[in-house]
Amino acid sequence: HALSNEGMGFCVFNNIVIGALHAKNIYSRHRGEDNCRPRIAIVDYDVHHGNGTESAFEDDDEVLFISLHQDNNYPLNEGGIRNDGSSTTINVPLPPGSGSGAYRYAMRKIVVPAVENFRPDIILVSSGFDASYMDPLSCMMLSSEDFKFIASSLLSLASKFCEGRIIFVHEGGYSKHYTPFCAVGVFQAMLETGTSEKLSSIDPFLEEVNNWGYQNAQAHQERVVDEIARKHCLSQASDASGVIRKKVKSMLAQLSKQESLSILQSLTSDLERGD
Repeated sequence: HALSNEGMGFCVFNNIVIGALHAKNIYSRHRGEDNCRPRIAIVDYDVHHGNGTESAFEDDDEVLFISLHQDNNYPLNEGGIRNDGSSTTINVPLPPGSGSGAYRYAMRKIVVPAVENFRPDIILVSSGFDASYMDPLSCMMLSSEDFKFIASSLLSLASKFCEGRIIFVHEGGYSKHYTPFCAVGVFQAMLETGTSEKLSSIDPFLEEVNNWGYQNAQAHQERVVDEIARKHCLSQASDASGVIRKKVKSMLAQLSKQESLSILQSLTSDLERGD
């Protein structure tokens, strides 16, 4: 939450902003090109709006900032849906009571397509765990599995666009009983250990939170996400890519194996030539 001239919330300095500015400074030297500047994506899923990060980069088209937070929690009257159509500053104020379904819907409809369109060189993550169902400073319902899902999605994007360059910075999380398990979920995603040891054998609260009512995405939550996707022109891109995939799949199904291989080889040759 910290701004350039004052601290806010529990923040004296804004670690993510400092990290992003540092990345900007060293990137050109690392590349050996004076005018080469990185494209940085910042995803903030701390339950409170990332007002300090928004303030630092809302006029910087080389930084994509996405904040998923509880609507009007902190700071008051900030972090609402932007109406300026910005492609690089996206606020996702989710209704209180949002759980697994709402966050996964927001990841699919907003975060993933926005990052894919932006094609960053590095991803920074404000990894707050105060959207968990036990947190005393929020009214959300996330579990350790949800934080693992979000982290896995971001790691996949980093692998696709950034050669794996991604940094998670621990921020909020005020339940002494549950925050550690949320962190384990992220660690599992980072270390790819989730297949060998399930979170259910580590997190003793997981069955409880998974059985809370209204964990699925609710209609009013989806409406908020859909509105944001439309305002930032993400729904059209996502829907269009889905239609294209279905059409290609249908076309390939009607071709013989040899014809399909011939088309794929032709596409590969075009990509290698840069066509």
